[in-house]
Amino acid sequence: MRLSAKSQYACVAMVHLACNHGEGGLVGLKEISERHSIPHPFLVQILLQLKANGLVESLRGASGGYQLARPPADVTLADIIRAIDQTPPQVSALGTLRSTPVVQTVNKALAELQGRSQQLLEEVTLADLVRQTEPHGELSYQI
Repeated sequence: MRLSAKSQYACVAMVHLACNHGEGGLVGLKEISERHSIPHPFLVQILLQLKANGLVESLRGASGGYQLARPPADVTLADIIRAIDQTPPQVSALGTLRSTPVVQTVNKALAELQGRSQQLLEEVTLADLVRQTEPHGELSYQI
């Protein structure tokens, strides 16, 4: 399975928004772009697609920015990829080869891999990824 750069950037932007979810503030486009080295014009397009698909909300103005439209636990990687690429990435079948037992076996294995990949994308939520970005077992003190 191969994800487009646009989908990968969208996943990064969404995890960034998820890390800031619930803090009440909006996240600026510039912050996301600079923090993760996502080209600004490209990020604008990505966030517009995510907004059109109901995954993010935005507010214009000096104190504006973006936030998740749903809780992180309700957004999967599959939701993000569908919003950007419209269809899940596919493993292409070996259709130009003669249909031999070997080719059929490889095609079957690739189809199974595709199914497992899609299932994993449907299961992993932004909340899962946010938990993985946090240091494990460390206490956070704020003064």
